[in-house]
Amino acid sequence: MEKNDDDGAAPRGRALPAEGPGAAGRTEPAASFRLAASLLFAGVVLSLAAGILHPEGASANDHVAAFTEYAASDLWIGVHLGQFAGMAVLIAGLFVLGTTLDDVPGHAPWTARLGTLAAAAALALYGGLQAVDGVALKHSVDAWIAAEGPEKALRFAAAEDIRWLEWGMRSYQSFVLGAALVLLGFAVRTARRIPRAVGYLMALSGVAYVVQGGVIGAEGFSSSNTVPTLAGIVLIVVWTAWLLVSSLRRTQGTGPGRT
Repeated sequence: MEKNDDDGAAPRGRALPAEGPGAAGRTEPAASFRLAASLLFAGVVLSLAAGILHPEGASANDHVAAFTEYAASDLWIGVHLGQFAGMAVLIAGLFVLGTTLDDVPGHAPWTARLGTLAAAAALALYGGLQAVDGVALKHSVDAWIAAEGPEKALRFAAAEDIRWLEWGMRSYQSFVLGAALVLLGFAVRTARRIPRAVGYLMALSGVAYVVQGGVIGAEGFSSSNTVPTLAGIVLIVVWTAWLLVSSLRRTQGTGPGRT
C-alpha cells in the first residue's frame, strides 16, 4: 500500500492551532487586559492626585467667594492640566479594554465598540471642559480681581458666563463618560476570568456619572451633587483596583471569552 505523504501534516491551506500556554496568539489578550487595567488605575490615581491640589475652600456655587479663591491660586492651570492628563490616561485604558473585549462573543462586541466610541467623545469633551475651566475661567477671574469701577461688574458677568459654559460642558461630559462606563461594564461582565462584579461596579460608576451630569446641568456645583460625586469616585477606585489585581493574577496564556 502506497504511503500518503500528507500523514501527520496539517491539511493544505490550514494552519495547526497554537499549542501551549505560551502561544503568541493567546498571550496577547492577557497582556492587553493588564495594560488596560494598569492605564485605568493610573488614570484614576493621577486624577485624584491633581484634584487634591484643586482649591475647595469656597462653595463652587458662591461665585464671588469661589472666583476670589480661584484668582488667588497659582497652581490653577497646572492642576487642570494634571486632571486632563489623568482623564486621558483613563480613556486610553478604556480604549484598550474595549478593543480587547471586541472579540468576546454575545452582546459584548457591540457594547464594547459603542463604549469605546463614547469614551473617545468623553475625552474630547473633557479637553474642551478643561480649556474653559482651567484656562479661560482663570484669566477671567484674574481680570475681574484686577478691574476697578464699572468695569468690575462687567468682568464678573463675563466670568459667570464662562462658569455657566463650564456647567454645560461638564454636564454633557459626565453623560457621555457615564454611558461609556455603562456600556463597557456590560462588556466586561462577559469576559472570562474577570469577576462579573467588576463589570457591574463599572456600570454603577457610569450611572453615578450620568446622575452627576443631570445635577450639574440643572443646579451647577450644588450640594445635591455630593452623593453621586462621592459614589462615582469610590466605585471607580474600587473597580479599577479590582480589575488591576485580577489582570495581574491571570495566567499568561488565558484570553477573554464568555463566562
